[in-house]
Amino acid sequence: MTLLQENPATTTDRRPRIGLVGAGVISHAHMPALLDLGREVVVFSEVGAPELVAAHGAGTVVPSFEELLERVDVVDVATPTFTHAGYVAAALRAGKDVISEKPLARTDEDAAALTALAADLGRTLYPAQVVRFFPEYAHLKASVDSGRLGDLAVLRFSRSGAYPTRTPWFADVALSGGIVLDQMIHDLDIARWVAGEVVQVSAVSRTAGTAQEPVAGAHVLLTHASGAISQVSGIWGPPHLAFTTSFSVAGTLGTLSHDSAAERGFSADLRTAPGSGGLMPDVDPAESPYYVELREFIGALSGGPAARVTAADGAEAVRIGNAALASIDTGQPVALTPTTTPAEG
Repeated sequence: MTLLQENPATTTDRRPRIGLVGAGVISHAHMPALLDLGREVVVFSEVGAPELVAAHGAGTVVPSFEELLERVDVVDVATPTFTHAGYVAAALRAGKDVISEKPLARTDEDAAALTALAADLGRTLYPAQVVRFFPEYAHLKASVDSGRLGDLAVLRFSRSGAYPTRTPWFADVALSGGIVLDQMIHDLDIARWVAGEVVQVSAVSRTAGTAQEPVAGAHVLLTHASGAISQVSGIWGPPHLAFTTSFSVAGTLGTLSHDSAAERGFSADLRTAPGSGGLMPDVDPAESPYYVELREFIGALSGGPAARVTAADGAEAVRIGNAALASIDTGQPVALTPTTTPAEG
């Protein structure tokens, strides 16, 4: 798909014009990449757009989403979860290719509808499942695909960080999906990416602490069609808790493990830890996974190789996450039947 149809005599910059919707924490991770990858970056947000542009020293603020759509070729939606469906659908209908922060939508129905809409309109929709672009997880995928681990048997994934108390909507499961659909959706997606389709989901969750310092935790057990089992754990902890991730994947020929806390040489549970904990992982600014992700998306839109994640992947991650929430509510496992997704643009 070609992004721009312009007379080469009138422009030498073939990069797309990119619209960024939202100015929260994740927008600051996206903005440096967008400024590098786009000919122009236009920002709309109800709150914080001037501050975002000032912090990065470039970009143009516009007063409305409609004006943003008039000025750009690609739209990057980085707004609260419960607003994704509206912004993404409007951008697709305006003829734009779209990148959407995870989760693709809050509900299964909205995620499936967005995927179908993109296909019907011949547009491309990418969900920003950025953990696929972290080198340790990309290495895990490559190792599994090469057969080095043999047939997978048991996979364990964990992710911990500070409870996002500064943004109240995160704590409202109806709006965000809580810890499962916001934080753990990364590892639910990775488990499916590595071990294949999920046919059953069981989950438990608990919230404790105080109103000032809440703590939430969840465990999700996935049964894959292959017979492999994935255990996914997540923690939103007190403000001092640093962001850490780990996995251990065992197959018939060997195991592969990763532990960010051990690799960085610190303990994540000390009250005296510096700073206020982490809502996002540390990244190498020289090769940020957020940059790698957006570079791959923009490259694919410009005629390069296909990206490693599709709208259908984003919709399936939402479906697995919501099945986990249903299991938490009912105390029963939830069976998942295969879905048929339309071809993507």
